[in-house]
Amino acid sequence: MATVRFAGATRRFDTSSAPAVDSLDIDIADGEFLVLVGPSGCGKSTSLRMLAGLEPVDEGTIYIDDEDMTRVAPRDRDVAMVFQNYALYPTMTVAQNMGFALRNAGVSRADTRKQVEEAARILQLEDLLGRKPSQLSGGQRQRVAMGRAIVRRPKVFCMDEPLSNLDAKLRVSTRGEIAGLQRRLGVTTVYVTHDQVEAMTMGTRVAVLKGGVLQQIAAPRELYDRPVNAFVAGFIGTPAMNLVEVPVDGGRAMVGTAGVDVPASLDGRDRILLGARPEALRVVGESEPGMEFVVDLVEELGAESFAYGSTESGERLAIRLDRAHSTAVGERLRVRHLDSEVHAFDTETGLRVD
Repeated sequence: MATVRFAGATRRFDTSSAPAVDSLDIDIADGEFLVLVGPSGCGKSTSLRMLAGLEPVDEGTIYIDDEDMTRVAPRDRDVAMVFQNYALYPTMTVAQNMGFALRNAGVSRADTRKQVEEAARILQLEDLLGRKPSQLSGGQRQRVAMGRAIVRRPKVFCMDEPLSNLDAKLRVSTRGEIAGLQRRLGVTTVYVTHDQVEAMTMGTRVAVLKGGVLQQIAAPRELYDRPVNAFVAGFIGTPAMNLVEVPVDGGRAMVGTAGVDVPASLDGRDRILLGARPEALRVVGESEPGMEFVVDLVEELGAESFAYGSTESGERLAIRLDRAHSTAVGERLRVRHLDSEVHAFDTETGLRVD
């Protein structure tokens, strides 16, 4: 187990373009499960590979247990990498794949077998040790890749989108297995995914990146409840937060015919960006203050449903409905926000304003 620290870590692939990772500063506690999340090309995988030593650090420093690892070879960092494509040797059995790194390190045959069997027990692979990768399902292959990392007993696990090749149902069950396994082992883990649902359900903390720049790092609930800017607000949450740029009239932002007091720091602005989660909108009567939108998609989820549509000005909205309310495509709904759950963002900087 170990602490990890990115101190101004920067990676440039091309000096003429913006850095792939720009001055990344993150402190990861011993035993923490940190998830790096963001859209494609945001620098999350590059950050992970810098930690593992598979990408050089052009500026800044990476520490493991307060020891500078920036120029240390990958094999000497005591970091185990779990890749998206499993990277199993097709001619080796499960046991041979899991014990390969130990044999290369000169561990005795008896100790290798003992550590492989222990990892197989943890991962419920005991009955599969004699099989080859071609005889395994995708989920089983992923567990073998995990087992190969576990037997090394590294200081840090690095996982680069390890579930992206699994079907939806298997992804849900396997991410629960990985999170539970990490808690039992207590190994510091840095996990990369583009799936924000995966990030929110697995991470102790979640770091959101955009364009190589860290936007926010916080516990999942804090990211959802208090996003620092409009990008995080729109990226975290399924469906995403409703973000609407609205006019300001007499110190109040007008959402249709309903008003919201403008934060003092934005006083004097002509327009501000307001955000509200789908569950923060309520269907109201025709005579009540609010805004109208026409439903063009209904997502039925059993206990609840989500209605999506557009306002007269073209703004997209999503609202959560419980079983007591039903709607249909083409229906016109009038909705109002809950004042206590509205978020305000500066239209110029995108930053949240309390």
